[in-house]
Amino acid sequence: MTDKFATTDSGAPIPSVEHSLTVGSDGPILLQDHYLIEQMANFNRERIPERQPHAKGGGAFGQFEVTHDVSQFTKAAFLQPGTKTEMVARFSTVAGERGSPDTWRDPRGFALKFYTSDGNFDMVGNNTPVFFVRDPMKFQNFIRSQKRMAANNLRDHNMQWDFWTLSPESAHQVTWLMGDRGIPKTWRHMNGYSSHTYSWLNANDEMFWVKYHFKTDQGIDYLTQEDADRLAGEDADYHQRDLFTAIEDGNFPSWTLHVQIMPFEDAKTYRFNPFDLTKVWPHADYPLHEVGKMTLNRNVVDYHAQMEQAAFEPNNIVPGTGLSPDKMLLARGFSYADAHRHRLGVNYKQIPVNEPQTEVRAYSKDGAMRIRNAPDPVYAPNSMGGPEADPRRASEVHWTSDGDMVRSAYALRSDDDDFGQAGTLVREVLDDAARDRLVHNIVGHVSDGVKEPVLSRVFEYWRNVDPELGKKVEEGVRNGG
Repeated sequence: MTDKFATTDSGAPIPSVEHSLTVGSDGPILLQDHYLIEQMANFNRERIPERQPHAKGGGAFGQFEVTHDVSQFTKAAFLQPGTKTEMVARFSTVAGERGSPDTWRDPRGFALKFYTSDGNFDMVGNNTPVFFVRDPMKFQNFIRSQKRMAANNLRDHNMQWDFWTLSPESAHQVTWLMGDRGIPKTWRHMNGYSSHTYSWLNANDEMFWVKYHFKTDQGIDYLTQEDADRLAGEDADYHQRDLFTAIEDGNFPSWTLHVQIMPFEDAKTYRFNPFDLTKVWPHADYPLHEVGKMTLNRNVVDYHAQMEQAAFEPNNIVPGTGLSPDKMLLARGFSYADAHRHRLGVNYKQIPVNEPQTEVRAYSKDGAMRIRNAPDPVYAPNSMGGPEADPRRASEVHWTSDGDMVRSAYALRSDDDDFGQAGTLVREVLDDAARDRLVHNIVGHVSDGVKEPVLSRVFEYWRNVDPELGKKVEEGVRNGG
């Protein structure tokens, strides 16, 4: 007899993990072999729907420690000096399916969940400070353009550039994507950004607009297109393997959190729309303030339970934090939670990786896979001593808005345009070698299947970003890549 015996899912010992119950050694199997039935039935149901974007990814657990004082800007408990907060991170590609290579050229998701003393706070960002579109009406079609054609089920560069060149607001993000940051060397060697503008509220109920920047302490590093293509064939899980191995070896990766802080009133007159997801705030206008350090120090032990079922959503905010008028952010506040309800079920927040480390006193009940008991009273208002709302404790962020109901783009500010910041990135941020690699990457990508009339729009697109860049791209493509 062994002390470590195998059991059924209900905990009873099983007689064999190798042989089915049959009539004689050569006879048919029997329906009363409940363990065989349990194993086959569970196997048929192991897979859950993958995420629509960001399907391929991985991550780890860790801790965030506040090292600098930002209490004058926010009352959030987990952002007070010296506070240490347990957290989980998930990194991902955007367009690829669960089995796709880690080293495709693609933005990387950078999703964080902090188990704070006031409930869970999620920051759901990317490794770039901007995004492709600024209105959520275009998001679904953008993702479709990056995935697969309906007829041949193949990814298609012509389809991608068709969307991008008809959406000039994408230029800033596409410049990031086609540059070195489009294929980080590892997840450990990339930054993470909120991209969106969020809000903070301090103890005096003063509001500030903020952007989060998680700067890698390992240094930025990248893969060339050629190295990425080679690794895609040699080890499709290269980034997943690197992170797991580094933590297993005690080489814990870390990121330093900085924030940009904009006084509430500045947003009304700032030269760029501060809520436009395709724009950055120049650091000369709003410098970085150091906040603390995030360290990943514990690998998952069950990828499915702790990572595939991890659910991140921007609407997980805590007192002292909030959203902003960013249209994309407000839409994500609905769409992410809705995606989790579809993938994981309505009670997904009771899955351990998603559970807050605070007591939950919510007026939610029942639904599939309900685990937490819902005591009476199950309605509000009530006179039975049930939990009551505390607006002061919640510190809900508010801002004023008025106007007619319209379907319209953002009103332009003095320096708003679609190509200006992309051009600044090319001319003032990249060095000569990085600009050469940018041209090389664009030419290689466009030469692989982009055809007229999209091709001519591609050349115009890059001339609008920078005339010299556009000239080199066209020459490279016309000369055969």
